[in-house]
Amino acid sequence: MNIRQDLEQRILIIDGAMGTMIQRHKLEETDYRGDRFRDWHTDVKGNNDLLSITQPDIIVDIHKQYLAAGADIIETNTFSSTSIAQADYDMQSLAYELNVASAKCARKAINEYQQQQAATNNAFSSSPFGGGREGAGNKYVAGAIGPLNKTLSLSPDVNNPGYRAVTFDEVADAYTEQIKGLVDGGVDLLLIETIFDTLNAKAAIYAIKKFFRDNKIAELPIMISGTITDASGRTLSGQTLEAFYTSVRHAKPLSIGLNCALGASEMRPHIEELSQIAECYTSAYPNAGLPNAFGEYDEQPHETAHIIEEWAKEGFVNIVGGCCGTTPDHIKHIADEVRKFKPRELPVLEITV
Repeated sequence: MNIRQDLEQRILIIDGAMGTMIQRHKLEETDYRGDRFRDWHTDVKGNNDLLSITQPDIIVDIHKQYLAAGADIIETNTFSSTSIAQADYDMQSLAYELNVASAKCARKAINEYQQQQAATNNAFSSSPFGGGREGAGNKYVAGAIGPLNKTLSLSPDVNNPGYRAVTFDEVADAYTEQIKGLVDGGVDLLLIETIFDTLNAKAAIYAIKKFFRDNKIAELPIMISGTITDASGRTLSGQTLEAFYTSVRHAKPLSIGLNCALGASEMRPHIEELSQIAECYTSAYPNAGLPNAFGEYDEQPHETAHIIEEWAKEGFVNIVGGCCGTTPDHIKHIADEVRKFKPRELPVLEITV
């Protein structure tokens, strides 16, 4: 499997929100704990990454729903699977295990989905009514590396702007542990996502490069996805989109893109700008609109898909999907709309001597 070959042929689909789907199960504290953590000394409800250990069937099923909707890339349930983020639940020691377990859930989902597709195809090919169906195509597991709940660029203390709750080395070490777990679990790609602080992202890039170099193994493709937080067109740490891209292009990523914070309508001008400056493939997976007064997302699948269809028509994107509030229905509508368009072509850069 070569994702670059797939990207040259068509627009690939990344999955939608994991948290939105988990919320549908209305899980309680005991569900999160399972048998293993029945007597854990702090509350763990809300630690969605823990479900890869305590409720793996739920996570596998969510992945399979997105695959059935047309996703080519599914993200591991590891948005907060670092020792730094897991400290909220005093579960720092589980960071490596969470990443391995989540990667295996995603891999299991792909294997089961492809087996089901193969069985269906065989049934159709042997049917007297003819045919067979088109194959499921290549499916990829992206190891999701979240932004952390601590930032290297901003102080959490308004009275002490120079204070930092964490150091670069601590962030890099936490990401290194996560990367090892994802790689050992069998991911195909590494996705640094929802970046609001570019320095945190740089620590993740540093950790990835160093991990593969130190272990003398081939580097997995890196996807990078930033977050524009408001109409100013800047990240939370103050960078413009072009500045953000310039700051991370040294990683030679497979793709650069945007996700979260904005709905598709609000994200459009930024995706257009990114498509013009990026040397690599571009990705976009917006929220299902902006949240309402209750923090819920009202944008319907056909509405999100229509906007993203325009991006595809204009040649802005190579990878599309959904973030907060999106569901398999959103992903199905997006996949149906963009399949008729060619992917964005990589620019031919002028080389000056």
